[in-house]
Amino acid sequence: MNNPTNIVAEAMKAREFAQAPYSKFKVGAALLTDAGAVVHGANVESASYGLSCCAERVAIFNALTSGYHSFQKMAIASEGGAAPCGACRQIITEYAANAELILVDVNQPESPSHTNIRTLLPDPFIGKNLPSN
Repeated sequence: MNNPTNIVAEAMKAREFAQAPYSKFKVGAALLTDAGAVVHGANVESASYGLSCCAERVAIFNALTSGYHSFQKMAIASEGGAAPCGACRQIITEYAANAELILVDVNQPESPSHTNIRTLLPDPFIGKNLPSN
């Protein structure tokens, strides 16, 4: 499963399960674990917008609660190949900091953009910033 095309296809598949009745902006994410498993996520919206959850966070939460803690890649598929929002950048920083991020425009999946969380969030607030108890 180390082929980036496969992880892109997995993110495109995950997008099909998005629940985006308000924005109509569907996003799918596929997270490749160090163990070789692929964990999916799709955005889920609520009429109370603040309760919505992005595909990236759904994928990471699914992976963590399934016992996976090390990740190689995350492909994120959306129209335009959008980068993760601020909340997702924070969660990626804390739980998948070493994962390559592959941003996929669903209209041009053959030419994804590659980045990493250190580029997208260069000076994060993380656990080491918290005072010791």
